[in-house]
Amino acid sequence: MINLEVPKKAQPLIDQAHQVAEHVLRPISRKYDLAEHERSKELDMLAAMIDGLNEGDAGGGAGATGVRRSAEEATDGAKPKNRNGSNLSTVLSIMEMCWGDVGLTLSIPRQGLGNSAIASVADEEQLKRYEGRWAAMAITEPEAGSDSASIRTTAVLDGDEYVLNGEKIYVTAGERADLVVVWATLDRDAGRAAIKSFVVERSNPGMKLDRLEHKLGIRASDTAAFRLEDCRVPKEDLLGSPEINTGAGFGGVMQTFDNTRPLVAGMAVGVARACLEHTHDALVNAGVVIDRSRPLLSQSAAVARFLEMEADYDAARLLTMSAAWMADNSKPNSLQASMAKAKAGRMGVDVALGCIELLGAAGYGESELLEKWARDVKILDLFEGTQQIQLLIVARQLLKKSSSELK
Repeated sequence: MINLEVPKKAQPLIDQAHQVAEHVLRPISRKYDLAEHERSKELDMLAAMIDGLNEGDAGGGAGATGVRRSAEEATDGAKPKNRNGSNLSTVLSIMEMCWGDVGLTLSIPRQGLGNSAIASVADEEQLKRYEGRWAAMAITEPEAGSDSASIRTTAVLDGDEYVLNGEKIYVTAGERADLVVVWATLDRDAGRAAIKSFVVERSNPGMKLDRLEHKLGIRASDTAAFRLEDCRVPKEDLLGSPEINTGAGFGGVMQTFDNTRPLVAGMAVGVARACLEHTHDALVNAGVVIDRSRPLLSQSAAVARFLEMEADYDAARLLTMSAAWMADNSKPNSLQASMAKAKAGRMGVDVALGCIELLGAAGYGESELLEKWARDVKILDLFEGTQQIQLLIVARQLLKKSSSELK
């Protein structure tokens, strides 16, 4: 049975992440928001420290992890034990880090979304070969945004190499990463079953940096656009099976989302908590009394609005923890991952804007970080699948409808 209290064994990692967020990320948050595209040297030191934590902790949790099924399920009929493993630990630490700064968290070397893709799908030889490398993930295209099945980038086998051609946009950490996990199709006529992911060296001459985006939020994180022109990739760098199995759909490729969507949900939870804590302190300092033991109708409108946002925050946090816990316990979590992503993404935006409304001019100026958090959090409702796509996925699973039946 799931227990959504913070596991005791995860508390040291959470405390460490909070110290980093408070003493490393928060102090430089505004600096790199203003200095867009400038690489943070402070994060190189932080990445080295995270590498050390991972080496000393066989259970992981400090870095990017993946969803790997059935490794520890009971096979003798015995009731399986509850596990609080690396997925839950990572989500909890991500919440703390993004309480500090989302853009900087996304910019920490070797902690990219591509690393989660590799951890989820790669075989043992690939895991060893890519170990210690920073991997970005390239999914979105000008013609394929939320509908990943519409990807037009092609991969054609030529001897011992795949030749990739296409265009990728909105690649988080695309310029700075060592590797880029590129989604491409082996056969456009075969639909989603032919979508595969390939690990491409950032230095590959066939992958050309087109531009870096100027953005509303997460400005500390570089967001790149690439053109793939006869980009040759060894066939050993394909993640998962090269076979096109129409019965399996996306297969291992989509398994990546089971891991990354709870991570993005955790990011939104972290930002929302930062907004709520800041707003709470401001209200108290202004003489507003917040009494959680009294009904909302008996309190001021400001307090009622604040307590409603706190309740929304708690719901999103628990959904996110649930999705991560299911992954740790080898339970299919695709539905819960999408529910957590949808809930947390919307909650984060609502809470950030709601806090600005409560504080008025005090929440809108650059003297405080609240206006920055409101800009940063919007992307967490968009990337890794928009709010609308998550709700569509949830509806399909609950109604047991295919993508062709429910569009």
